[in-house]
Amino acid sequence: MNIKIGFGYDVHQLAGGESLILGGLTIPHNKGTVAHSDGDVLIHAICDAILGAANLRDIGFQFPDNAMEFKNIDSKILLARTVELIENKGFKIGNIDSTLALQKPKVKDYINDMQKILAGILKVSIDDVSIKATTTEKLGFEGREEGVSAYAVVLIYRS
Repeated sequence: MNIKIGFGYDVHQLAGGESLILGGLTIPHNKGTVAHSDGDVLIHAICDAILGAANLRDIGFQFPDNAMEFKNIDSKILLARTVELIENKGFKIGNIDSTLALQKPKVKDYINDMQKILAGILKVSIDDVSIKATTTEKLGFEGREEGVSAYAVVLIYRS
């Protein structure tokens, strides 16, 4: 079996009047992400990890943020297209391990729903999608509630 590992990272600014979408789920909050797409940092980090593992560059290359076809696009669509890209190369998702970094809101109560959404798109078991959340103890742009970031590691395999 041929296995590969990929790493992804994404960050978006937070601002009033925007929606906060994480892991394909809208989270109630007084701030949301500023972005060309829907600004789902978790899905964007996962896409980057998957694309990197398959040597398909990154999310900005595959889905440019200056292309109108991706303006306000639902990031779940980008994730589904990313899965198609690696399937075309003969790969499948093994598992995902990810971390969200934001001071507020607390997202622990939404993680199970995010896992269900992502597992369906990734065509894996919910047990293969790990999502963790952390604050930065009020340090940095996340701690000052100026932005949110996400990290993801993926294992893909060719059988």
